[in-house]
Amino acid sequence: MADVVEYTIYGDDLQFVEIALDPGESVRAEAGAMMYMDQGIQMETTTGGGLMKGLKRIVTGESFFITNFINRANVTQRVAFGAPYPGKIVPLNLAELGGRILCQKDSFLCAAGGTEIEVAFTKRLGAGLFGGEGFILQRLEGDGLAFAHAGGTVHRRDLGPGETLRVDTGCLVAFAPSVDYDIQFVGGFKNALFGGEGLFLAKLTGPGLVYLQSLPFSRLADRIFAAARFQKRDERKGVAGLGGDLLGGLLSGDRGF
Repeated sequence: MADVVEYTIYGDDLQFVEIALDPGESVRAEAGAMMYMDQGIQMETTTGGGLMKGLKRIVTGESFFITNFINRANVTQRVAFGAPYPGKIVPLNLAELGGRILCQKDSFLCAAGGTEIEVAFTKRLGAGLFGGEGFILQRLEGDGLAFAHAGGTVHRRDLGPGETLRVDTGCLVAFAPSVDYDIQFVGGFKNALFGGEGLFLAKLTGPGLVYLQSLPFSRLADRIFAAARFQKRDERKGVAGLGGDLLGGLLSGDRGF
């Protein structure tokens, strides 16, 4: 059984979660997620279950190691974990979710001690070949609290039996194992070339719970890169233009000084 922990989420768009641990309780997190911790918290960095567990985490894009934070004091101690980019921290009560949930490979932040973090694969090869975000997911199992991170705003949908939702693959944060996950071609020549939404969408069919994010990190990174490239081009153009004006003035005899 997972440890029963209490938590508080601070902040608005750049959030962190503070977790209160009673004596002997622990929380596990990806390496590098810790923000601060009280004196009585002890860190234990391991592979989380052997070499294969560490290698599986590398496949999902996470660190080879996972860190356990254990309260070795005889009073309540606190440890906090910060979100890696702007968005929201999503608390997931695994006991209320049937003991298992599937997450995007980079959305896991931390979880109460006793929670298992495994690699999961979608059922269909098409999801791996064309899904954009890939077919490798993380499966969280247990009966305690886990915390995922979503970019932008989080939206929760509870799909009924047979209800279908088509989602940009990067906007999917987590979903219940009862939800059928597949990749669907957008279709249409103009849609494929000029739609700007990608060639494939995730098709989710209920029943089950789905968490969505408005700004996946991949989309944020693309926009930052595009803006930086545009600014750099303008800077080069400005320097070239200034050099041309100076050269023209020198050749015409009008130095402008």
